[in-house]
Amino acid sequence: MEYNTELTERARAGDIHAFAQLYETIYLDLYRFALYTLKNSHDAEDAVSDTVTDAFGQIASLRRPEAFRSWMFSILANKCRAKLKMYLSKAAELPQDLSCVMPDLDEKADVRKAFFALEAQDRLILSLNLFAGYSSREIGQLLDMNDNTVRSRQSRALKKMQELLEGYA
Repeated sequence: MEYNTELTERARAGDIHAFAQLYETIYLDLYRFALYTLKNSHDAEDAVSDTVTDAFGQIASLRRPEAFRSWMFSILANKCRAKLKMYLSKAAELPQDLSCVMPDLDEKADVRKAFFALEAQDRLILSLNLFAGYSSREIGQLLDMNDNTVRSRQSRALKKMQELLEGYA
């Protein structure tokens, strides 16, 4: 997608309204990327928010106005990598035997395992619905799918998760 270079130039000059207009055109794509990467709607929202804050502070350094979208995504990718690194360091600090701390940890791990056993498209549909609260119609619009197809894929994904979870029991 070609971005309005005039709008980008105005944003580079400090026009917050121009920056907001540019941001509005890619917000959903940024959020979907963060959600898919981080697998958590709250962290995805935080990453996008941090990205926007940093991008607005650094917009004057954007050399090519037509590169606004890729520039925003590179900032977001760095934010997501930092969050994932933080997850790993926190996980390394956890005690080896968590059964006394969280007795239902195995159950949560099974749900996660079942979720990640789904196809990427089905995970995205479930995430957008369950974590982000989008309706089938909205998901269909975001993913360029018929909303009946979205509902069908969601139903099959939930059934598959249920079957997998019964297999773990």
